[in-house]
Amino acid sequence: MSEVPGGVSDTSWWTWSKGDSRILEAVVGVAWLLVGLFDGLVPILGVTGLLSPTDTRQVHIEDLTQVPEAASADGVRLRGTHTAELSLPHPDLAERLLLVLPGLAQTALLLVILGLLFRMMRTLRDGDLFVTQNTRRLAVIAVAILSMAIVVPLVDTVTTHLLVRGTALASEVPTTFELSGSYLLLGFLTAAAAEAFRQGSRLRADTQGLV
Repeated sequence: MSEVPGGVSDTSWWTWSKGDSRILEAVVGVAWLLVGLFDGLVPILGVTGLLSPTDTRQVHIEDLTQVPEAASADGVRLRGTHTAELSLPHPDLAERLLLVLPGLAQTALLLVILGLLFRMMRTLRDGDLFVTQNTRRLAVIAVAILSMAIVVPLVDTVTTHLLVRGTALASEVPTTFELSGSYLLLGFLTAAAAEAFRQGSRLRADTQGLV
């Protein structure tokens, strides 16, 4: 417990400091580097042939996958699903690019989000979180998250169709498009937070104008 001016005791056991902001900035910065390296650079090197390329894709199929007939014991059993693995043992350059394109799209959006969060953390260090720039940053983050819910699944659908088009598997792999409900919810919540920041920035500007 500490004493503050006016003789009132401060009962808070922890307060945010610039050191905390720097730690948070470091965490976000390291996350940005790791995502860029493992989810961005490594797949690109695989496409170019410098590393082992991605050669599989999880896809939805019309029929249930087969499981062994004896896959049932003690009241527990295995059931097939409508998910299978599309494998291309020797993909060419175009196929390698199609295989990694959905992941690269999601990685690019995630890097945008982390980069904007890093900039927001820097304003937190200065003790001025409700700045106009942060309102715009949160709005862009909301758009990026909604794009992860809509655009990335669309890219996955289109690239899967291109991978199986003209092959005997085309009839077995239907064209499906599924939105990510969790990303949609997170995107709308972030958009609401951006609006709250906008209102907070306007209220602060109005208050300063009265002083």
